[in-house]
This record gives sequence, structure tokens and C-alpha cells, in this order.
Amino acid sequence: MKVQAEISIYPLRVKSLSEPVEAFCEILRERGLEVKTTAMSSFVSCESNDLFGACREAFEQIAEKYDAVLNMKVSNSCPVRTHD
Repeated sequence: MKVQAEISIYPLRVKSLSEPVEAFCEILRERGLEVKTTAMSSFVSCESNDLFGACREAFEQIAEKYDAVLNMKVSNSCPVRTHD
């Protein structure tokens, strides 16, 4: 099923947010997902199996190094949007 997701990863108790956030997004990209990043979240449009598998893998890898919160909104009814 084609879905669109807004994903935010919040590493806790870190001096810099950029390294873990960039690492999370890079894992998604390595799994073949196109990630559009904004200041507060990232957007992905893909098949649901690809999304959930990649997010699980990315979260587990980040959580091995950091305490983190993953916030994800997923819709099967939103039109695919392009984020610049």
C-alpha cells in the first residue's frame, strides 16, 4: 500500500541533535527511501512495508547509541506532496 509519512526523531540528552537525526535519515535513504527533510520533521512517500521496515531498523540503530523518541504520522489517503 502506498503511504505518506511525516517522521520526527528526537534524541534525548545530547549536546547536538544533528548527528543522530542525520544518521536516522541516512539509514532510511540506504533502505531506498526518498527522504525530504525540513527543520522539524522528514517526509517519505513509499510502500508501507518499506516504510515500517526502514523505520524499525533506523530506530533500533539510533536507540543503541541514544535515548530517543520517534514520532510518525502515516496516511494512506494524503496526496503525494513535494516538499522543497
